[in-house]
Amino acid sequence: MKQAPQRLSSNSDQRPKPFEVSQPTSVPHLPLRKIGYWVAGIGVLGLIVWAFRPAPIRVDIGQVQRGELQVTVDAEGKTRVRDRFVIAAGVDGHLARIALREGDSVLANGVVAQIDPLPLNASVQSALGQLAEWQAQRVGVVTQRPKAKTIEQARIRIQVAEAQQRESEARVAQAKADLEQARRDRQRAQQLADSGAISRQDREVAELNVTSRAKALEAAILVAKANQSAVDVARAALAVVQQEQSDPDYLLRVYDARIASTQAELSKLRDEAARTDIRSPVAGKVLRIHQKSAQFVTSGTPLMDIGDPTRLEIVIDVLSSDAVKIQPGDPILIEPGGEPELNANPIQAKVRLVEPSAFTKVSALGVEEQRVNVIGDFVNPARSLGDAYRLDTRIVVWSGKNVLQVPISALFRCNQSSWCVFMVEQGKAVQRQIQIGYRSDRAAEVKQGLQVGESVVLHPTEQVKESIRVTPR
Repeated sequence: MKQAPQRLSSNSDQRPKPFEVSQPTSVPHLPLRKIGYWVAGIGVLGLIVWAFRPAPIRVDIGQVQRGELQVTVDAEGKTRVRDRFVIAAGVDGHLARIALREGDSVLANGVVAQIDPLPLNASVQSALGQLAEWQAQRVGVVTQRPKAKTIEQARIRIQVAEAQQRESEARVAQAKADLEQARRDRQRAQQLADSGAISRQDREVAELNVTSRAKALEAAILVAKANQSAVDVARAALAVVQQEQSDPDYLLRVYDARIASTQAELSKLRDEAARTDIRSPVAGKVLRIHQKSAQFVTSGTPLMDIGDPTRLEIVIDVLSSDAVKIQPGDPILIEPGGEPELNANPIQAKVRLVEPSAFTKVSALGVEEQRVNVIGDFVNPARSLGDAYRLDTRIVVWSGKNVLQVPISALFRCNQSSWCVFMVEQGKAVQRQIQIGYRSDRAAEVKQGLQVGESVVLHPTEQVKESIRVTPR
C-alpha cells in the first residue's frame, strides 16, 4: 500500500521536488439538475412580474399640424324657387279639369285654368237691364220738370204786372193832383159866387168837378191795387214754377245713386267674368297643381304654383344664437350627396339675407327653439337640383390659412376654465395646458402650448392620466 502524502508544516523550507506534480485542492461542484431548477425559477418569476405589470392603454393619436381652418355653422337647408307665383281662383264657380301637369311650360298671360263663365255672364246681362231701367226712369223725371221757357214767361209776366202797377200808381198820383186842383177851383168859385162875380151854375160846375175828380182818384186807387195783386200773383206763379223745377232733384239724385251702384256692380261682374279665364302672370313651369279635378271652388282657392325652376335659392334655418355670427356674403358650403355631378362640381353659394325676424320651432327632442331663416344665392347650382330639395350646408363665418390647429377631439377642460390635451412623449401621456382660438367641428386654432408635429391623444377617457403608458391602436 502507498502512504498518503503528509502535509508540510508552514515552517518547513522544503520545496517540492523537481518533476513532482502536486495534486490540486478539490472544489465542490453543483449538479446540473439544480442549476436548471434555478434558471427555471428565475424565468417564472420574470413572467409573473411581466404579466402583472400595467399594460399600455391603446388610444387614438392625432397630430398637431398647420393648414386651412374654417369655422362654420352647420344646418339643414332646402332649395326653393326664388320667384314663386301661387295662382288662385279669382271668382266663385265651377272649375274645369286642369289639363296641365307638373313640369309643363306656360307662357306669360297664357290660360292655365278656366271657370264656367255662364253664371257671371247672366249676371252681367241682368245688371245691364237694371241699368237701362234706372236710366229710363231718370229721363222720365227730367221730362216732368218745367221747361226753361215756362220760367222765362213767368218772369215776363211779373215784369208786365210791375209795369202796369207803376202806371196805375202814376194815375193815382195824377188823380190826387187833379182832385186837389178841383178843390181849389171850387173854393175860389164859392168865394166868387158869394161876391156875385160868377153865377151859381159856375159854382155848381166847380163842385161837380171836385166830385168827379174824387171818383177818378178812387178808380185809380182800385186799378193800382189790382195791378199790385197781379204782380203778387205773377211772383207767386214764378215761385211755383221754380219749386216745380227743384222738386224732381231728389228723385234725380236717387236715380243717379241707383245708376252709379248698378254701374259699379256691372263693372265688378264684368271683371269677374273676365277672370274666369285664369292666366299665368309670368312665363315658367308648373311646379305643383293643388286642384286637378273639376269641382266647385271659391274665390282665393289655390290652384297651382308656377315659377322658373332654374332660378333657385337656398333657405337655411339656424339657431338665433348662430344667426348673429352670419353676415351677408358669407360662403355656403354644400355637402356633396351621392350624385356624381355634386362630387365632381361642388355647389357654391353665398348668404344674401339673414331674415330680421325669428320663429319658434320644436326640435326632434321636443324642445322649443328660436330659429332664423338664412337666404342664400347659388353661385353654380347643379342641374339636378329642383324645388324643395334638402341639402346639408355649412355656412363659413371665419376662415384662415396656414393655421396651427389641433383636432377638436383631443381637447378637454382642465382647471375649470382652461383647455388641456394629453401629449404622447416616449410612450407616455403628458398633460399640457394650451390656449386656443377659433374652433370648428373638427379642429381648433392653437395660439399657445403646442408645436407642429406633436402627437396628442384623441378622445381621452378617464383611464388616460398623467405619465400613464399609451400605445396607438
